[in-house]
Amino acid sequence: MADDNTAKGYEPIPFAKKHRISVEDAKAILAKHGSDRKSADKEGRRVSL
Repeated sequence: MADDNTAKGYEPIPFAKKHRISVEDAKAILAKHGSDRKSADKEGRRVSL
């Protein structure tokens, strides 16, 4: 069973694949934005450009 943090937010690898960014960038974005999916997705799109 996933811990509370992963259940609320994204996992780094699927997030990185979704936005076509590195896993390191994904981990940094997710650490910064936590479980706020909207702001994490916005940052992911920004980084992918």
